Amino acid sequence: MLCRVEGDAPMGKLMRQHWLPACMTEEVSTPDCDPVRVRLLGEDLVVFRDTRGRLGALDERCPHRRASLSFGRNEECGLRCLYHGWKFDVDGNACEVPSEPADAKLRTARNARAYPVRESAGFVWVWMGNPGSPASFDGPAWAVAPNTGISIVKMHAACNWAQVLEGAIDSSHSSSLHATNMRTTGEVDGSTATETEWLRPSDDKAPRIEVQQTRFGFRYAAIRKPLKNADSHFYIRTTVFIAPYTVLIPPNNRYNLSQMLVPIDDLNCMFYWVAWHPTKGIEQSAWRTFCGAVVGTDVDASFYKVRNAANRYLQDRKAMRAGEYTGIYGIPAQDMAMWESMGPIADRSRERLGSSDRAIIQFRKQMLAAVRSVAAGEPALGTVEPRISHAFLSSFEGMVPKSQDWRTLNVSEEELRLTATGRTGSLDQIEADET
Repeated sequence: MLCRVEGDAPMGKLMRQHWLPACMTEEVSTPDCDPVRVRLLGEDLVVFRDTRGRLGALDERCPHRRASLSFGRNEECGLRCLYHGWKFDVDGNACEVPSEPADAKLRTARNARAYPVRESAGFVWVWMGNPGSPASFDGPAWAVAPNTGISIVKMHAACNWAQVLEGAIDSSHSSSLHATNMRTTGEVDGSTATETEWLRPSDDKAPRIEVQQTRFGFRYAAIRKPLKNADSHFYIRTTVFIAPYTVLIPPNNRYNLSQMLVPIDDLNCMFYWVAWHPTKGIEQSAWRTFCGAVVGTDVDASFYKVRNAANRYLQDRKAMRAGEYTGIYGIPAQDMAMWESMGPIADRSRERLGSSDRAIIQFRKQMLAAVRSVAAGEPALGTVEPRISHAFLSSFEGMVPKSQDWRTLNVSEEELRLTATGRTGSLDQIEADET
């Protein structure tokens, strides 16, 4: 129910009620550039920018003989299939069919399927639902200002999308898996980014997790004991889940962070990690170097990893013996090793969840309810009016007096007005309800 998205799968139907990121803008940045092959929800598309700068997303298969348009010539305001020269514009109209006599009656039948497209905040977005009634487009949380600095990591994950998203909402794993990259010290009051690591003010590996359900998904807090002022303060990191595939991760002092876990098909997904800030931020090349995601070095042109399961993610045991925690370079590759080692779809019946997994329990409970609602003909989670613009949503991290309610930290008045607050009871209550 959670993982499968192909064909008539209910989760795929839920996803089709949301705009999906097809690729990065940089992949189709110039007129008549190379077309880009994209796979979403088990369907193959091709994205291109025409001579006039317009974006198009078409069914990858030419309607004539089903050859791939990804090999096509992008020229003179259309994408031309190499096989017989049929040419299609960004709306899928057959502009030229040189292998056939001119016959207006057959033109419409020769058109390619086109998907509605939007361009925003570093991405090309497509609508894969009812083509005649796309939802109004709401830009992502990092589309807050025209000059916002945006840097993006893109990487293929060889497992289902939900498995990866559960990693994005698992706050406790960072204290272990990413211990080398997220070093703890009493010299900082919050997450502090350097060129090579993020410093943190707490070494508490067992955070208390509290969850607040919302109209768009949920918000949760990981509450830790800090190294300084532990009697009066908590170190709190809040994470925002925006259904169905976006997570706003706690920021650091230089940039905000978000991940999008986009289903390619039942057994694969695309991992996007976005760093952004209206005035500060991190440059694209520095962000990809920090993450071990440089195109041509760490990932290939199709964003498949150099460090992968076949070569055990190039794990360096000698470095581990010298003090490096995982022996795997880059936070994303460290995560990928864990996610992919579970198998393409993990057997969750064999898990033993604990109190640190409350956000994961909430995700499964909420999304299972949401997908069942869609299967029954109801609208998808996050699409019911009044909707809150993603620009009003933010995560948080920092030292906070124990008297402060974490549910108000960095929360906009707009969200407070529109959000329906859910229960934040004990783990035992949630597990009893699920049973």
